[in-house]
Amino acid sequence: MRPRYEVILRANHGADHPAARLDPHRGGAETRTPLRLAVAQPLCVPLDVAANARAHAAAVRAAGARVVVFPELSLTGYELDAPVVSVDDPRLAPLVEACADSGTLALAGAPIAGDHIAVLAVTGAGVTVAYRKMWLGDAEARRFRPGDVPVVLDVDGWRVGLAVCRDTGVAAHAQRTAALGIDVYAAGVLESARDAAVTDQRVRRIVTAHGVWVAVASFAGSTGGGFTEAAGRSGVWTPQGEVVGRAGTEPGESVSVRLG
Repeated sequence: MRPRYEVILRANHGADHPAARLDPHRGGAETRTPLRLAVAQPLCVPLDVAANARAHAAAVRAAGARVVVFPELSLTGYELDAPVVSVDDPRLAPLVEACADSGTLALAGAPIAGDHIAVLAVTGAGVTVAYRKMWLGDAEARRFRPGDVPVVLDVDGWRVGLAVCRDTGVAAHAQRTAALGIDVYAAGVLESARDAAVTDQRVRRIVTAHGVWVAVASFAGSTGGGFTEAAGRSGVWTPQGEVVGRAGTEPGESVSVRLG
C-alpha cells in the first residue's frame, strides 16, 4: 500500500507547487488511526551521505514507526560547506528501501539546491523536499538562504508541522505553522551538550502556546562543524507537556511513541 501523506502549504501556493504534489489524498481526523512516531539520533559520519543513509535505514527498520524524525542536516552532519543532496541521489537508496519495507515516512535533514537547509520526506516511492528552514543561525546565513513558507504534512489524517532547530526558538514559526492546523510539531535539531536545556525550554513554550504533540530529534555525539559533543536526548512530549519518550545522550538511540 502506498504511504499516504501530503504537504499543506500557505494558501498562496496551489496544487501546482512541487511539494503539493506529494500525494493527492488526505486522511481525516474522524477516521484516523493512532500514529506511531519515532525520533532518532543515528551515528553521524560527517560528509558521508552513503554511510549516514545506511544508518538512517537501520534506524527506520528498528523503529517500526509510521513516521521517523531525524536531526538537522542528519545526512551530511553539521557541515555548512557540505555539497547539496539531490532527491535522486543514489546514495539514499538504502533509506528509500527501508521506508518501502516498513511503510515509513522518514524526515531527514540535508542541504539542497538553492542553498537551503531542508527536510527531505523519504518514502518507498522516493525522496521529496518537504520543507526549507526559515530561521537561520548566523554562520548558516553566510551560505544558506531562509525558506519562506511553513509546511504541514498530512500523514493518515495526522497533521505534522515541520521545523528545523532555530525555528523552534522563534515564536512566529510555531504560530504560523500552528495556524495551518497541526496535531504534531516535529523538529530536527542540533544543540551542544552544554545547551541541552534549550530544547526543553522551547518545547514548553510551544506546548503552552499551542497544545500540540512535540517531537524533537536531536543529534548525539560528534556531528561535524565543530560540534564534538551534541546533546542527544531526543524526545516526544504530549500536548500537556509531559515527556512520553526520551532517548539518552549516545548516538544510535531512538524512541518510538504511539500518538492517539
